[in-house]
Amino acid sequence: MWDVLETAKKVAEVSRHVRIDHRSLSDFCQGLCNDRIRVPPWNDHYHYKGGDRATVAYLLVLDSLNFCFWPASGKKKWEIDYHSETLSGYYALAACLKKAVTSGIPIIKAGYLANLSLGELDQVLGGRGELQLLEDRVRILNNLGRVLLQDYEGEAGNAVAAAGNSAVKLVELMAEGLQSFKDVAEYRGHTVYFYKRAQIFTADLYAAFKGKGWGNFTDIDRITAFADYKLPQVLRHLGIVRYDEVLSERVDRESLLDAGSPEEVEIRANTIWAVELIRRELERVGRMLKAIEIDWILWNMGQEAAFRAKPYHRTRSIFY
Repeated sequence: MWDVLETAKKVAEVSRHVRIDHRSLSDFCQGLCNDRIRVPPWNDHYHYKGGDRATVAYLLVLDSLNFCFWPASGKKKWEIDYHSETLSGYYALAACLKKAVTSGIPIIKAGYLANLSLGELDQVLGGRGELQLLEDRVRILNNLGRVLLQDYEGEAGNAVAAAGNSAVKLVELMAEGLQSFKDVAEYRGHTVYFYKRAQIFTADLYAAFKGKGWGNFTDIDRITAFADYKLPQVLRHLGIVRYDEVLSERVDRESLLDAGSPEEVEIRANTIWAVELIRRELERVGRMLKAIEIDWILWNMGQEAAFRAKPYHRTRSIFY
């Protein structure tokens, strides 16, 4: 195990507000085996796929902005129109950036990112409703551009190459070099490592390049689930992750949970550890899946209306 998994396990073992139901977890694993549910493929319809280095740069920009898509209280959800579809959330972001790249806006160029203005980003994203933390998103891209220029000759591909085909090393490089990727929290006097966006960037490379070339990592199996707000919503619906009465009421009322609060840390840590336990149970019965593949299955389930019966927890954060 490494820091993300190890610290998630420690939180799960002493959580006061969140627990994992092992019976429900076992039932879910049995269902995955019986139904032969497949790992969803990478979606080239919404994602940009051009030259290899351009694709790497696109994915780094995408995952730099991959957080907090839910609307603030009283505001309308951010949506866009794309090829006769109405998109929101992550796929809307992926499609907006794809459209920008293909229309000639240099959104994946380090020099452009370093000097990007709020108005320029707003024009790239467009759409209806309000995307939260837009000023933070501009600062994140400005910082990304400056770091790429300073440390990697302006090339996202050079940052990936510096990891030497190690997924864990790439996550660590991202978290060390980019402050917005340093996704950690304190819990009972100990540091808990989540690194959600750094891990998802690594996993996206693996998926987009089908485990080859820029997506070839010798230790991709060490990447954990991505501690966001959609996965715990699905795990709660399945009965795998359970909240105590007070936390259940707060989440169901859509009350904000403070970033770094014990409740929020426990939700995220138990999400990571629950997926790891699912992985181990599936391995025990002969179905070999990586944690990231289980994450993709659960996330896709979360796009279905049935899994939205109860709300997800709400935390204003640049990390997820």
